[in-house]
Amino acid sequence: MEAEGEDLWLVVGLGNPGKQYADTRHNVGFMLVDELARQLGASLDKLQHSAALGRGRFCGKRVLLAKPMTFMNNSGESANLKRLFPLAQVPLERVLVVYDDLDLDSGAVRLRAKGGHGGHNGMRSITQHFSGSKDFPRLRIGIGRPPGSQQVVSYVLQGFGRKERDEIYVAIQEGIDIVRAVLTLGMEKAVSGNRVPR
Repeated sequence: MEAEGEDLWLVVGLGNPGKQYADTRHNVGFMLVDELARQLGASLDKLQHSAALGRGRFCGKRVLLAKPMTFMNNSGESANLKRLFPLAQVPLERVLVVYDDLDLDSGAVRLRAKGGHGGHNGMRSITQHFSGSKDFPRLRIGIGRPPGSQQVVSYVLQGFGRKERDEIYVAIQEGIDIVRAVLTLGMEKAVSGNRVPR
């Protein structure tokens, strides 16, 4: 008999709730989870533990999707495994967090098996609520640095330009291909660049 949660993954997309933030750079984590939910035929209308949740199957694995509704800087409060544990009895290595990254060019996508928060406040909050552990995978989607003297805070809360929007659309599809590879091939092969045909 399969153990509870044996094939279950928790995919957490970071962002800010509210229509005014929906298409901003800081919300690419939400965007990927929304697209993944669409492909899974899952709805994200269940609110529990301050997160919008959805369930589905992807690549033969059960997936719990989560979008923290606590605003970016407090993402860990709703993504805290201690609160989601009744829903997602999974080890940290099967918690994939998706978020924007200023240090990657717009549209670049990178998968890491573990690491620090890199100055990202949402990831800082997640790490704190995971008892300081950095041993969980993360998928970073590049949004680039603000031009000139523009402040980071205003930059990440702005919408995308036309060229950026096209880049981010491609990046989200690439990100979902990476999620597919993680679930099908395992983290090590996915990090090495192996992919699964759609």
